[in-house]
Parts: sequence; C-alpha cells; structure tokens
Amino acid sequence: MRLCLPAAVFCLSCIALAPPAAAQDAGPVAPGANPLIDYSGYVALTQKVGPYRAGRLLRAADFRRRAASSGALLLDARSAEAFRRGHIDGAVNLPFSDFTAESLAQVIGPDRTRPIYIYCNNNFRNNVAPVMTKSIQLALNIQTFVNLVGYGYPEVWELGEAVDMNDPAIGWVRG
Repeated sequence: MRLCLPAAVFCLSCIALAPPAAAQDAGPVAPGANPLIDYSGYVALTQKVGPYRAGRLLRAADFRRRAASSGALLLDARSAEAFRRGHIDGAVNLPFSDFTAESLAQVIGPDRTRPIYIYCNNNFRNNVAPVMTKSIQLALNIQTFVNLVGYGYPEVWELGEAVDMNDPAIGWVRG
C-alpha cells in the first residue's frame, strides 16, 4: 500500500492534535466544585433582597425627581454601546458585566449609603434600539438591584414603571 506524503502528514497531525482521553469531557462538574461561584448563596441573596426591592420601586415622576437630587447617582448598567446610543439624561454608565467591588466603589464613591437609582431596557415600552425589551424574568434591573445590595449598597431605588422613552419628562438623550 502506498500512502502519499501530504496525506500521511495530515493523518499524523490529526493524531497529534487529538486531546488525550483524560482531557476529554468527563461529565458534569459537582456543585460547589468551583470555589469562586456560589449558586446557593446567590439564591439566598435574591430571596432576601426580593421583599426589600418590592418597597423600592418608584413611579417615574418620583424616580426622576429623586435621581436629580444632590448626591444621588443615576446608574445605567446596560452595555456601553447601548448607553452611547441613548440613556436618561444625567445617568452614569457601568455595564453590569463590569461590576466588581472595585469598579462599583470607583463609580459610586466612598459613601455606601449614597442613593442609587437604576433603570433598564424593560422600563421602556417602546421596544426599539437601544432599549429592546428582554425576557421579563431576566430584566437587568433584577440582577443590578441584587448585585448592588449584595456588594453592600443598600440605598438602591428602581424605576418601577414601563414608560415611553419619547416622553419629555423621562429626559431620554439620544446618542
């Protein structure tokens, strides 16, 4: 049997690139195997924060008035691109994916009791870019609220209504 050289090199390279049997998928990882992820702790935190959050949902007019008050922070946790394309006037952007103790302290400042006002795509009933409606169970407000409280910022307030981004009272700024 005669094997041409390019085919032989290809076959040998495939064998060399194949992962060893031990490195192949060995099935699921046991819960708790990663010491940097605590799903049970997250569930417990959300159960604790849920009733607290329910009392911190504001009507649009009250939200805008409070967010504009001295010392308040209007936080937009959407992506930097979505923020660039439009946001509520006066908002500061820190994408949710960038939340760490350090980044939050840098944006919020040293006062852990500073009032923080949040909103997300699901606060706008328009469902047009840059505020496309997300699955209601996964609205960014939920994770943002839980994370802020979890990181030690208890004075979180949330826009509790779905509003029209074209309503001048909202103060939407297009990018």
